[in-house]
Amino acid sequence: MFDFIRTHQRLMQFLLLLFIFPSFAFFGLEGYSRLTDDSGVAKVAGQTITKEEWDAAHRQQLERMRQVYGNQFDSKIFDSPQARRAILDNLIAQRALGAEVVANKLVVPDQVLQQSILQIPGLTKPDGSFDNEQYRVLLAAQGMTPKSYEAGLRREMAVQQLNAAIQSTAFAPRTVAENLSNLNDQERTVQMLNFKPDSYAAQVKVSDDMLKAYYDKNGARFETPEQADIEYVVLDAAAVAAQAAVTDDDIKAYYEQNQKQYATEEQRRASHILITVKKDAPAAEKAAAKAKAEGLVAQLRKNPGDFAKLAKANSQDPGSAENGGDLGYFAKGAMVKPFEDAAFSLKQGEISDPVESDFGYHVIEVTGIKPAAVKPLESVKAEIGAEIKKQIAAKKYSEMADQFNNLVYENGDSLKAVSDKLKLKIQTATGVTRALNPAAGPLPYNNAKFLTALFTDDVIKAKHNTEAVQTAPNTLVAGRMTSYKPVAKRPFEEVKADVQKAVLQQEEQALAVKAGQERLAQLQAKDDATGFSDAKVVSRVKSDGWTQEAFNAVMKADTAKLPAYVGAETQGLGYQIYRVTKVEQPKTVDTARRKAEQEQIVAALSQQEALAYLDYLREKAKTKLLKGAAAVSADDAAK
Repeated sequence: MFDFIRTHQRLMQFLLLLFIFPSFAFFGLEGYSRLTDDSGVAKVAGQTITKEEWDAAHRQQLERMRQVYGNQFDSKIFDSPQARRAILDNLIAQRALGAEVVANKLVVPDQVLQQSILQIPGLTKPDGSFDNEQYRVLLAAQGMTPKSYEAGLRREMAVQQLNAAIQSTAFAPRTVAENLSNLNDQERTVQMLNFKPDSYAAQVKVSDDMLKAYYDKNGARFETPEQADIEYVVLDAAAVAAQAAVTDDDIKAYYEQNQKQYATEEQRRASHILITVKKDAPAAEKAAAKAKAEGLVAQLRKNPGDFAKLAKANSQDPGSAENGGDLGYFAKGAMVKPFEDAAFSLKQGEISDPVESDFGYHVIEVTGIKPAAVKPLESVKAEIGAEIKKQIAAKKYSEMADQFNNLVYENGDSLKAVSDKLKLKIQTATGVTRALNPAAGPLPYNNAKFLTALFTDDVIKAKHNTEAVQTAPNTLVAGRMTSYKPVAKRPFEEVKADVQKAVLQQEEQALAVKAGQERLAQLQAKDDATGFSDAKVVSRVKSDGWTQEAFNAVMKADTAKLPAYVGAETQGLGYQIYRVTKVEQPKTVDTARRKAEQEQIVAALSQQEALAYLDYLREKAKTKLLKGAAAVSADDAAK
């Protein structure tokens, strides 16, 4: 049972690392062959992974994690030799999987690729059609073309097919799942005897020597952290945009060049009655369907108000018949062409002759018309001005970023030069510490990377500016200290009351634990229920109200002989003895939860299959770790 749980935990960690280091999997580098090739860091299926590719993947990962975690992001975790090795492992796995895709000639059909792209959020126009222009803009912003993106997506989907084929082979034997669920459901009836620390307060004798010894041993508890008052400047898109001048002529020109963005196409609302007939149906069937449609047209020409009633009674379109044939508003391109041509040629309230399409014959009534319209310039003037500023800022940011870097470095004793030249406000903050302050929120200086640059000897002792630190995409921050207070230990007399309280609690806890352990030994030798609390029931799925220490002790207790006694120390709460009197399975089980547990077991086994398969592909692709990887790792470890 516990071996399986530990395996499952490792697999859950694996899944977490899949998120941290996308997109497939990674595995340890132990066992790789080593070469002396200096041109790269690894070779997979005859292809070399270069140091540049490794560095680029590492930078991209750091940026992804910074965007996910914001100010909570600690670059030290992901900038370690272990993290870099994991990224290299991921690159190796991708190459090995890619080589297998090619070897097996796995291909993603155009139709499947197209369906995947159509599901990308934000690329649907109001009329429901795909926005090709926005698609190209989004890709261009990431330095890609539709062709390059689609080629990469096709490769990734092919690899997913390969992975899915392997993982789908896993299954969990029913007896294994039942045994694990039974262990989860198992209920233990327990009584408790509590030894509380405050019960031993009268026995504690605290001397000045004890207080002084505790103060000396736990000095860090009585320190005030280093603090600094700082000033800083921020260069970001908003600061650049604020300096961009936009004239009315600029706005007007943009409006005229991009009128399609501010225009809505003509839309029509229509109802229809569909008499279905297959496209390749015999002529007699088609004639009968058309005759029925013509008969309905004749009735409607006499009584137009009966359209909804006749649609409910006669239309063979299940999607609209119940609504009286109503199809709602639609623009051109939303309907099949014969239907669209007829609907956009009719006047409001006019009823068509039978219109033939691949679905059969339609009788159409136009019930509403929304003419094409263009928003007036005045209504979108502010929006256009903001967009132009945004575009100017995007072009100007790189130039100003270079200036920012140079000015901060060349005028290392002050931020005035960069402030004056780039028109950036010098901002201040007090009580800044080396650690992130969650209460401060997303302030520019409350960033792990910036704080690391700030708390250096060059800034603290030499009073220099920090380097220009990129804290987010298109955001640079530089700062300097105006005052600094190092770590200081508060005087003993100032904290004596706190020390005395801590020593008293420590001694009370020790006495409670000692008394509890002595009583536990007596109870294990001779059963005695005197003093125990009322019985409670606990299981692995019903553990509310139990501390982790108590729960672990009770569930690990050897229940071969009942009653069974176990003890647990809870810091600050003394010592508890637990008397287990009954172990049984519940009379009813949660079938839905058991099903979910079985699915989790299958998922875990699927991941095991995937790991084993990747290990096989690594060997098949003749993966070799090159000399460059060892050299880079040694450099990292020395930092």
